[in-house]
Amino acid sequence: MGQVTIYLDANSEARLRKAAAKAGVPLSRWVSKLVQEKTRTDWPESVRRLAGAWRKDTRIAAPGKTRGKDIPRESL
Repeated sequence: MGQVTIYLDANSEARLRKAAAKAGVPLSRWVSKLVQEKTRTDWPESVRRLAGAWRKDTRIAAPGKTRGKDIPRESL
């Protein structure tokens, strides 16, 4: 496992310490999780589970069909 040294201003360090304490994890684990979240290249499992979760809404007009009269456009 690699080690990284980072330099933070006092305000950022205080916010980091507060966030890690609130999460109940060491600073290194909190930062590691943040890096993993911000650099992921796949969809989270919670998003993947949504595929197909919505039932078809029949109120939406089919492509090419109008839903009513369009409003007049402003001239440019």
